[in-house]
Amino acid sequence: MTLLPGLLFLTWLHTCLAHHDPSLRGHPHSHGTPHCYSAEELPLGHAPPHLLARGAKWGQALPVALVSSLEAASHRGRHERPSATTQCPVLRPEEVLEADTHQRSISPWRYRVDTDEDRYPQKLAFAECLCRGCIDARTGRETAALNSVRLLQSLLVLRRRPCSRDGSGLPTPGAFAFHTEFIHVPVGCTCVLPRSV
Repeated sequence: MTLLPGLLFLTWLHTCLAHHDPSLRGHPHSHGTPHCYSAEELPLGHAPPHLLARGAKWGQALPVALVSSLEAASHRGRHERPSATTQCPVLRPEEVLEADTHQRSISPWRYRVDTDEDRYPQKLAFAECLCRGCIDARTGRETAALNSVRLLQSLLVLRRRPCSRDGSGLPTPGAFAFHTEFIHVPVGCTCVLPRSV
């Protein structure tokens, strides 16, 4: 997986916003006041147009890029057995030779689409570990000798918050401002030694 380019891009974007657009810094010490949008100005699910005009491309980040393929697979696989992707699998090398990394791993995981209407991007792919332990490469079965843990990626998102359009400080119904925020998104799983025996 090529996570580094997307992560570097998002870090660069946050730095640029902090230097060139105080209204989007989104932290308590920023000197600018975020623009307060009405629902008519900016429909739900859209980001501020001046931010998009700067070339912000969340689609380069893995958690965003995976969403469309996950949703398409979900529509195709509605009649498949749900237990097939939610339990720790038995690893059979002959069955996973052509599978994706998350299915061949000894700490396998699946992806689910996390939706948050107050966040942009609204939909992100979150990884979920399928095993508490890890799969023994010799037996193909789960072992407690190792633990599965999630790998987290820091991702810059925009967060919608209520705001006041008349300067009174009281939230205007339906009005909102965008604030930048870093969140930790699980992008995969790996095996580690247990903290205790």
